[in-house]
Amino acid sequence: MPLPYYEVIHLIERLHRRFLDVLKVELDRRGIQDINNVQSMILFNIGDDEMTVGELTIRGYYLGSNVSYNVKKMVENDYLEQERSVHDKRSIRVRLSQKGTDLRNSLQKMFERHEQKLEGTDLTETRLGELCTTLKMLERFWASQSGVAGLGGFDDDLL
Repeated sequence: MPLPYYEVIHLIERLHRRFLDVLKVELDRRGIQDINNVQSMILFNIGDDEMTVGELTIRGYYLGSNVSYNVKKMVENDYLEQERSVHDKRSIRVRLSQKGTDLRNSLQKMFERHEQKLEGTDLTETRLGELCTTLKMLERFWASQSGVAGLGGFDDDLL
């Protein structure tokens, strides 16, 4: 029987893949073929902001080369607009185009539908809040073990 810690690691990975499947179904349902599920999550996370690929990598915990490729594809397919930074010509800033904003709004509606479907189930707001707290503690623990900057050290008081 696997240890709970090890089981959690596998569960997080499976949940991530399962959620990407949900996104794929939503894109297919809408007949959207020019953006994939990972790209749609990057787009969703950009939101109303304007940022560099580096900032997006830090914010979304994506791999840098994958973000660069995905941003390029989203620009080519008119989901993102890009422009060189006035202050640093090497830096390119991206923001959602109207097409990207429309897709983000559709994804937001999907999230809202899911929240409505959760009402009356055992997945209460309280339980989901407790789960978020636990996952944030695990994130800080892993950050402390890997020395990842920006997430702070592990706080024993959180255990």
